[in-house]
Amino acid sequence: MTQQPSKTAAKTKAGSPSGTKTSVKPKFDLNDPGWYLNRELTWLEFNRRVLHEGQDERTPLLERIMFLSIVGSNLDEFFMKRIGGLKQQVGAGVKKLTVDGRTPGQQIEECYEVVRDLLAQQQTLEEQLFRLLAKKNIRIVKYLQLTDNQQKEVNKYFLDNIYPLLTPQGMDPAHPFPFISNLSLNLLVATRFRDDEHVFLNRIKVPTGIGIPRFIRIGKAHLYVRFEDVIANNLSAIFPDMLIESCELFRVTRNAITEKTLDQANDLLSMIETALRDRKFAEIVRLEVGSCMTPAHRGMLAAELGIDEERDVFAVDGIMAKRDLFQIASIDRPDLHFPPHQPFDHYRLAGDSPNIFHIIREEGAILLQHPYESFQSSVERFLKEASTDPKVLAIKMTLYRTSSDSRVIQYLLDAAQNGKQVAVVVELKARFDESANIHWAGYLEQAGVHVTYGVVGLKTHSKVIFVIRRDFNGLKRYAHIGTGNYHAGTARIYSDLGLLTCDANIGKDLTELFNYLTMGYAPARKYKKLLPSPKILKKGLLSRIDREIAYQAKGKGGLIQFKTNALEDREITRALYKASQAGVHVDLIVRDTCRLRPGIEGLSENIRIISIVGRFLEHSRIYYFKNNGDEEYFIGSADIMKRNLEDRVEVVT
Repeated sequence: MTQQPSKTAAKTKAGSPSGTKTSVKPKFDLNDPGWYLNRELTWLEFNRRVLHEGQDERTPLLERIMFLSIVGSNLDEFFMKRIGGLKQQVGAGVKKLTVDGRTPGQQIEECYEVVRDLLAQQQTLEEQLFRLLAKKNIRIVKYLQLTDNQQKEVNKYFLDNIYPLLTPQGMDPAHPFPFISNLSLNLLVATRFRDDEHVFLNRIKVPTGIGIPRFIRIGKAHLYVRFEDVIANNLSAIFPDMLIESCELFRVTRNAITEKTLDQANDLLSMIETALRDRKFAEIVRLEVGSCMTPAHRGMLAAELGIDEERDVFAVDGIMAKRDLFQIASIDRPDLHFPPHQPFDHYRLAGDSPNIFHIIREEGAILLQHPYESFQSSVERFLKEASTDPKVLAIKMTLYRTSSDSRVIQYLLDAAQNGKQVAVVVELKARFDESANIHWAGYLEQAGVHVTYGVVGLKTHSKVIFVIRRDFNGLKRYAHIGTGNYHAGTARIYSDLGLLTCDANIGKDLTELFNYLTMGYAPARKYKKLLPSPKILKKGLLSRIDREIAYQAKGKGGLIQFKTNALEDREITRALYKASQAGVHVDLIVRDTCRLRPGIEGLSENIRIISIVGRFLEHSRIYYFKNNGDEEYFIGSADIMKRNLEDRVEVVT
C-alpha cells in the first residue's frame, strides 16, 4: 500500500524487535493503535492511485479524463457516506477511538487535509489535460471566448432549450433561503435596479436530467461550453432591465447516512422509502464554491446552510462537479481511448453449445472471469435457459444491484409467466440503488414473483442464482455464485469471478441459505461447502488462518493469499499479524481500505500487500489457504470488513 504511517500512529512501540519468525513477539501489543492504518485515510489513498492513472502519460487521453471524473465521483460519495457518518458521530458526542486511535473529529480533520491535497492535484491535472485536449481539437471554452456567431448560436440554444427550464428564486423576507438539493449546481446571482443601490440575491438551479448535457456542443466540431456559463451570460433574459452585480457557482453535498434502525420500523419497504425522503433533506456536509466567490457571499451561504465556513467550504477552480467530465471522456474519438474491449465466450459455452445445464452436469463446473468472458453468454444465458427450459421447476435469486439494460429482470418475468416458481430476495438497502430496487421489487411482485427482503437487521449482499431442474435421474440443483452484481453495465467494467456448478453439497447448502433468507430468521443450519455470513464466514477464515499457523509450526510451510476490496476487520487483521509472526507467508491484494501495516520487522515482515488499479475496477474476492498441500480456494461476495462479516448475508464458496 502507498499509505504512510499517519502522524498520530506510533512508529514502533518497541523499536525494531528481532528474533525467530516462528515465535510470537510478546512486545507487540496488538491492541496498540500504532499497528493499524485508518479506514478513511487508506480509502483516500486508493483515490490517489486512481488519480495517478489520470496523471500517467501512458494512459490514452480521454481515459485520463475518465479517471479524473471517477475521482470526482468517488469524493462526492466519500463526503456523503464517510464524512456524513463521522459528522453524525461528532454531533452525537461520540468519543470512542477507532482501532487506529482516532476520534471521529480527528478523522474528519485528517481526511480534510488529504482531500485538499487531492483536490489541488486534481485541478492541476484538469488544466494539463484540457491543454492536451485542445491539441487534439477538443476544446472546453468560456462563453466569452466564443466568436459572435458562436455566441448567437448558443444564445438561441439557451432560449429554446434552457430558459423554459429555469426557476429563479429570490431571497428576501418574503422568499426565505431556498432548499438546495444534493449535488445540484446552483448560481447565486446578485442584481439591482439601475436607479437603486439595493442588491437582490437570487438562486438559479442548473437543470439536470436526461437529454440535458453539462457541456453544450457548438457546431460539428468538438467545441464545448459549460451549461452554467451559458446561463450566466444570458441573465438579461431572466432579469430584464436589471444590472447583474455578480453570478457565482456553488454546490452542496448532503449526508447519505439517514436510515432508521429496523426496530423503529414495522415495515422495511416503508422504512426505506422514508429514508430516501430523509436523505433529500439531510444535513449538509460540504459546500463547494467558485474560487472567485466574494467572501461576503461565501459567508452568507455557509451561515444559511449551517456549516463551518473555515472547515466545510471548498473553493473550486476549473470544473465544479468533475464527475460530469464523464461526458467529455465519452467522446467518440477511438484514437484517444483504450482499444475496444470485446469479451469472449467461455470456451465451453461458445458457438452452438448444447443446453447449459447439460454442459455443467456432464463436464463439470465453469469458472468465469468478467469482463474478459462474456456476462451475456454465461450468466444471462444461464438465467435465460432456466426461464424457458420445461424441466426447470424453480428459480431463486438474490438481487443487490441490477440495471435497466440487463436482461435479468426480463428472464425472471419470463420464468414466472412460464409457470415456474420464482423467488427473489431483493436488497432494499443497496446504497444509492434503493429507489431502483423498490421499483424492481414492485415490478416482479406484479408478475407473480415471490419477493422478500431478506433477514431483518442484515443486508443481503450475496450474489446467487439457484435453479432446481428435473433431470433424467431426479431433481438436480444448479447454481451461479459470484463476486459481482447481476448488472450488465458493471459486468463490462468490473473485474469479477463467477462459478456455474451443480455440485450436490453446494446445492444442499443453497437450499438452506434460501430458506434462511425467505423465512427471515435462523434456526440452526449446517453448511458443507458454503461459508455464509454472519454466522460462519468469519469463524471459517479465522480457523483457517490458525490452521496455517499450526502447519508452519510443524515445519510444513503456511501460505495465505487474499484478494479483497477492503481489509478492515480488526480480528482478521490481528490474526494475519499473528500468522506473519509465526512465519506464515501472507500475500494480499487489497483494492482500497486497509488496516494492516506490512513490512514491520517482528510483526508483519512476512506480509506483502499490493493494490491493483487499472482499466477495469478490481472487484473479485478470493481467499486461498495452502492447507499442507490440500489447497483451498474460496470466492464470494464478502470483503474483509466488519459489516460484511457480521452485518450482512454474504456467500463464499
